Amino acid sequence: MAIENNSVVSIEYSVKDASNNVEVDSNVNGEPLEFIVGQQQIIPGLENELVKLNKNDEANIQVNPEDGYGEYNEEAVQTLPKEQFAGVELSEGMSLYGTGEDGQTIQVTVKSFTDEDVTIDYNHPLAGKTLMFTVKILDVRDATQEEIQTGVVGGLQEEDSCGCGGGHCH
Repeated sequence: MAIENNSVVSIEYSVKDASNNVEVDSNVNGEPLEFIVGQQQIIPGLENELVKLNKNDEANIQVNPEDGYGEYNEEAVQTLPKEQFAGVELSEGMSLYGTGEDGQTIQVTVKSFTDEDVTIDYNHPLAGKTLMFTVKILDVRDATQEEIQTGVVGGLQEEDSCGCGGGHCH
């Protein structure tokens, strides 16, 4: 089955920072990543290449920053008074989550801190990085109307008592 808009695609992947070959994420031997093509649920550089594949295909896909998590933006680094982080045990490189101006969840990384200030980075941790994905297409199917409307794969059915949707209990 060809992968096209409103296909639900299930993949197994690992991703490395192409500059140093260090793995930054993987779901190998875990739950597959499922997404609906055309709903911007994964980075465009990966989705644009996955749609060229078929079920059971395996591929190495390089994604440049502009098609991944964007270029690194120096202006997205801020230094704030340490009082704003009261009660937080800070460590360099840790991720903190907060609420942005539009109410969305934002992730920041602590770059450094002193007794007075904390320098945080609003860039995605993978911004500015060229990524190398190793992927295997596990399954491809048409999305249901509910999935297309909600953007959620495998909506819960009444008879689904385990809460994992679609009868894929493990």
